[in-house]
Amino acid sequence: MDIRFEKRPVLKEKPDQKNLGFGKYMTDYMFVMDWTKEDGWKDARIVPEGPITMDPACVTLHYAQETFEGMKAYRTAEGKIQLFRPEMNAKRMINSNARLCMPEFPVDMFVEAVEALVKVEADWVPSEPNTSLYIRPFMFATEAALGVHMANAYKFMIICCPVGAYYAEGINPVKILVEDELVRAVKGGTGFTKCGGNYAGSILGQVKAEKMGYSQGHTITVSIPPEAGEKAFPYNATVTLVNPVVSARADATFGGRATADWYINAEDIVLADAAGKPADQTKAAGADAPKTADQNKPSDKTADKTGTDAKDGGNKK
Repeated sequence: MDIRFEKRPVLKEKPDQKNLGFGKYMTDYMFVMDWTKEDGWKDARIVPEGPITMDPACVTLHYAQETFEGMKAYRTAEGKIQLFRPEMNAKRMINSNARLCMPEFPVDMFVEAVEALVKVEADWVPSEPNTSLYIRPFMFATEAALGVHMANAYKFMIICCPVGAYYAEGINPVKILVEDELVRAVKGGTGFTKCGGNYAGSILGQVKAEKMGYSQGHTITVSIPPEAGEKAFPYNATVTLVNPVVSARADATFGGRATADWYINAEDIVLADAAGKPADQTKAAGADAPKTADQNKPSDKTADKTGTDAKDGGNKK
């Protein structure tokens, strides 16, 4: 793939690596490539990062034909820059695009574009502990037309920004609210896709959780794929997310409040005590969960039939 390069007249001033935050500082360049129904993918280029023009009738603004990915480049102790399985992000974007009737961006082109941009932005990859270069590939429809339909023009882009740790206090158990009224994903829907609509639909749940006291920068929305398994909890139970290790198939954005989209395992969600700390794992699994008063009390039918008293351990009166 031939990639045209347009040099930036003046490079940006780089931020303090010890105070990066998340998503605040864009790098000098971005990757751009266009797709049309007639020509397919064309004009791959790395150009100065900056605003783009968009027609008010752009299909994306009205019908949300857009997808994105999230990944990172890391600097090793030896100073080498590494990516983690970028081809997996490329494959997930292909799946997302297929669901939204958007053109496929081939895996080899995706990886090549990411590697090319990271190479140009090598000086932006931070070296401080718990820092990295966040990479955001995304695609959206550019056709200007009203009416719901598969657009005839799209743009694939990649922007980058150096980021620090997700949490200032490090990786610790996070207090979350299990929401059972607001549904983001259903069978046959778009829950498995990485598209903006899924994130917009999760904001109300976050606001609701904050009003109930689950805020303090640690309210998260969790997306669990079918293969992760299921786990049941009592209604309105307080649970804790343990082992919150972000994988190659995960993405998280934090800005004051935390909003995350993580693929996790069911066993990583456990019941929490009043202080929000993980409760005993056995109890969390429900094996030795205490019974309620109604559960402990035998039914009238059982008492009449057996003539026993629960307090006497089953002995006849």
